[in-house]
Amino acid sequence: MNTAAPAPAPTARALTWCLHLLVVGLLALAAGRAVADGRPHAAAVVAAAAVFGLVYAAGPLLPRVSRSRRVAVLWLAAVGAAWLMLLARSAEGVWLAFPLYFLQLHLLPRRAGLAAVAATAAAATGGFAAHRGSFGAAMAIGPSLGAAVAVAVAWGYQALYRESERRRRLIEELTATRADLAAAQHTAGVLAERERLAREIHDTLAQGLTSIQLLLRAAERALPGAPETAARHVDQARRSAVDNLAEARRFVAALAPPALEGTTLAGALERLCATTSARHRITAHLHLTGDPVPLPTAHEVALLRIAQSALSNTVRHAEATGAEVTLGHLGDHVTVEIADDGRGFDPDRLPAPDPEAGGFGLAAMRARAHALGGELTIESAPGRGTVLTARLPLCRPDGSGPEPDLGLLPGLDPDPAPDPEARP
Repeated sequence: MNTAAPAPAPTARALTWCLHLLVVGLLALAAGRAVADGRPHAAAVVAAAAVFGLVYAAGPLLPRVSRSRRVAVLWLAAVGAAWLMLLARSAEGVWLAFPLYFLQLHLLPRRAGLAAVAATAAAATGGFAAHRGSFGAAMAIGPSLGAAVAVAVAWGYQALYRESERRRRLIEELTATRADLAAAQHTAGVLAERERLAREIHDTLAQGLTSIQLLLRAAERALPGAPETAARHVDQARRSAVDNLAEARRFVAALAPPALEGTTLAGALERLCATTSARHRITAHLHLTGDPVPLPTAHEVALLRIAQSALSNTVRHAEATGAEVTLGHLGDHVTVEIADDGRGFDPDRLPAPDPEAGGFGLAAMRARAHALGGELTIESAPGRGTVLTARLPLCRPDGSGPEPDLGLLPGLDPDPAPDPEARP
């Protein structure tokens, strides 16, 4: 880590502030001792300490120092020159060599940083010896030991930082890979389902419609000379249409959830509440409001899935003892409301969805509601339970009326005119 990061991590900021406080403390100590001891050049020491402090403070205050390596090196050289000036005035200036070691190791490349640390240690030893008037091995031990400790700490921190960055990039790549894999699997599933539907339509409806077309053409050619033959062809075409309508109904019914097979949405919700109450430590009740009306299959599927997901979240996260599910028919809208007496949460502070921890349920419920022109609202607060409401319009967004039950297969009339041979 040879240059300062534009957005340092909390640990890096804490270490930076510790370094700033160390410099301020050592400068105050050097100036304070010079004044307290009544030294002849106390004013010069105080002035040199002030100059050092101003030059040092320019680094954190000037943005260019953190953005440009060249400017950072020039600032470091100015700090070193101010330190030498203070060291020439006071022996206590040797203490500031220790924070200088960290600056040099942080701002300079590894080899240049080592050379700068060695030169600073030598200058500190020489300056202290000059003030004492003699040289001893003990005078070199302090600066040299401080330099060794600074090198070990700085290099250790850099190694930890590189490892942390490597792990962060690995986690980001893994998360992106999982997201890509999930998207690829979803796409593959969609394509497979499309292929299955295409085969079903081709082998049933398309073949039947082709047969009807051929029979009607044959009847057209038989008129007006052979009306009996034409009537027979028309009757065969009608029978084929009846068979294809029954096949279309079976085909659409196979796309609906098993919970809706042979029952209404209210019945499915009643079974959902009963199953939830039987399987979990929660009591769920269903309430009906308004006058029930037939709902499009897409609406029933969406509302049932929303209720299932909401009750699942209540069981897993809310720590609730009771839940009330309300199916309401409000004129041109239908609603499903799930209210619980759980611990609640802050809807504005939801965690982001995560591949490991989940968190996609609310987004999926909201997407289901929006896909049908509806909305999903959540009312909750910590300690006050949760009320989730899905509201769907019974008319399409263009206002053209209710959606047909067989909306997945345009052109098929789910309720044709009564016919003696039509299947129910």
